Amino acid sequence: MTKKILIADDEPNIVTALEFLLQRSGYEVLLASDGAAALQQVERHLPDLVLLDVMMSVKSGYEVCQRVRERADWQQIKIIMLSAKGREAEVNKGLSLGADHYVTKPFSNKDLVAKIDELLGVAAKPGET
Repeated sequence: MTKKILIADDEPNIVTALEFLLQRSGYEVLLASDGAAALQQVERHLPDLVLLDVMMSVKSGYEVCQRVRERADWQQIKIIMLSAKGREAEVNKGLSLGADHYVTKPFSNKDLVAKIDELLGVAAKPGET
């Protein structure tokens, strides 16, 4: 079964690049441009993983992460937080709220896809390490 990934980010360039990259890697991709829309997408589609920007309108990535972790029926959803804020305090906050991983922008697309594959238990594609 195809794994579903929700990209919750308000930067169109990042969303477009990630959407292309993840679809090319065989994932079904859902999109949300703010925190409230992200929660609606989680409710509707129950993604396997959420790529969650920290700084979004309506609700921050931190708020979304906390809401997801509060629901027992959403505990299996993996969360990778994405942020330009890479200070130790921000990283620790994201991880303490229940994120599975925290990635600082700019990031390596190859490394991000490898981490997604690892969290979702997807074997590396032939030719990849």
